[in-house]
Amino acid sequence: MEQQSMFTDERDLPLAARLRPRTLEEFVGQTHLLGEGKVLRRLIEEDRVGSMIFWGPPGVGKTTLARIIANRTRAAFIDFSAVTSGIREIKQVMEQAEKNRRYGEKTILFVDEIHRFNKAQQDAFLPYVEKGSIILIGATTENPSFEVNGALLSRCKVFVLQPLKTEELVQLLSHALTDERGFGGQKVHVPEELLHAIAVFAGGDARSALSTLEMAVLNGDVSADGSITVTEETVEQITSKKSLLYDKTGEEHYNLISALHKSMRNSDPDAAVYWLARMLEAGEDPLYIARRLTRFASEDVGLADPRALELCVAAYQACHFIGMPECSVHLTEAAVYLSLAPKSNALYMAYERAKKDALTMLAEPVPLVIRNAPTRLMKELDYGKGYQYAHNAADKLTMMQCLPDSLQGREYYRPTEEGLEGRFASRLSEIKAWKRAHAAQRLQEEGKKSGASRGENPQSGEEPSDGASR
Repeated sequence: MEQQSMFTDERDLPLAARLRPRTLEEFVGQTHLLGEGKVLRRLIEEDRVGSMIFWGPPGVGKTTLARIIANRTRAAFIDFSAVTSGIREIKQVMEQAEKNRRYGEKTILFVDEIHRFNKAQQDAFLPYVEKGSIILIGATTENPSFEVNGALLSRCKVFVLQPLKTEELVQLLSHALTDERGFGGQKVHVPEELLHAIAVFAGGDARSALSTLEMAVLNGDVSADGSITVTEETVEQITSKKSLLYDKTGEEHYNLISALHKSMRNSDPDAAVYWLARMLEAGEDPLYIARRLTRFASEDVGLADPRALELCVAAYQACHFIGMPECSVHLTEAAVYLSLAPKSNALYMAYERAKKDALTMLAEPVPLVIRNAPTRLMKELDYGKGYQYAHNAADKLTMMQCLPDSLQGREYYRPTEEGLEGRFASRLSEIKAWKRAHAAQRLQEEGKKSGASRGENPQSGEEPSDGASR
């Protein structure tokens, strides 16, 4: 009896490959392109697909969408990889496509990672796209304005695919637990909150979300009846980021650097110099200590004394130039300066607040108004539309929105009054007061315009007379 190869058994494929959508109805996300009545959906359903490029981050469905088009369209479909193919392979495929055209058959050529092709390879496609021998569908994670030849790009419609929303990923993960191609044939229990945590961790990437779920199930707790339960601890272990230590010579190494750091934070220069000497005389790399002092300068002193960072960078350079034992005095100067400097951790706290949002809101788009638009394609997508150049404003300030909509009003940097940071605190207060005043003024002007459009008298608040007596 012939044995079945593990390489041909679909059960051995990764979960993301097994669950690859086969129809538009199974496809999750990209509703701005594939929703009912949207342009791309109509082109696919009516079999009027032309040359196009799918531009988007990994795991949003570029390759899957091309395969769905292949199943729906009445054309030969060729899957082509920019990683493994050269000009010779391109010419062979083009010759076959030309034969198909002579017999009245369309050929769709899907090129994954088209940005990896050089100019010569991209040019090889151009004549066949121009005369209609092929319908080119390219997929790229890079901006096609920069990575695709202008002549080829002008003959392709660019569709921008977006990261999947958290709720869309949760929907995808829930489907994986019930679909027979996924875990539908097994008793797998994953609490809703853990599915949400996996979706957030994936950051809009469907492939990452499914791979994480698969790993969580494979490492889940197996009960006597064969059922599998995924716990919070399992998900945390899979999604945690492991940090690499600078060196692994032992606990004392970290105890000493901790002692130096905490002594400077406590404004104790004598203790700081002692722990510094302990480290240097034990053979510690002076550049390592200089790096730690440079970190301290921003984490614990910050804008309370901006010169602290300059001095620490200079100390690092001095250590690099002359080494031990001479550079010990430069490190001592930096350590004493940091110990006596006014302290503020406002910068450290600002980043930690921002990091929390960054990790939980990974897919927030950059507002179009502050995106750069060096190419025609990007301008057509409204990149930079409405941008206000602050230097042209009388107060060098504008009301332009720079945070994503969902983060409007967030305050990450909260300055202290320590040292020079008091000046930055005053300046920040002035900026915020200016913006509040102009926001109120804008609302007032919009209210007047709205009242005028309704025919109201802005002074009396009464309805205007139409000339007829009542």
